[in-house]
Amino acid sequence: MVDTFLLSPPVAIAVFLLLAYGLYRLGGVLAPHPSSHPLADAHPDKHMTYTGGEMLPSPTGEHLGYRAFYRLALLFVLLHVAALVLSTLPSDPASDRLAVLYLIGVGIGVFVLTEGGIL
Repeated sequence: MVDTFLLSPPVAIAVFLLLAYGLYRLGGVLAPHPSSHPLADAHPDKHMTYTGGEMLPSPTGEHLGYRAFYRLALLFVLLHVAALVLSTLPSDPASDRLAVLYLIGVGIGVFVLTEGGIL
């Protein structure tokens, strides 16, 4: 009775929501405080992006558009879907030929998404 009660969806959701709230509150305790807070560090670089110990160069005014990020995202989607499809093919000669044709198509897609293509 108790096992089925604890595994019921409403109880499981409530338990996980309480766990998530607890982790959220723990993160708030561990997070750096704003500079006006009495517990805050006086270091001016406290909230800067971490770059391996080096200061980031100041922006030069050139703006990166979404086109480069969109192409990179498409490239990763293409390669991950290709890996998924190829890993689920059965191992017989007909599937091997299909895999080679699929890899040729993926290669063309990678070529187009990198700087050598039409886009």
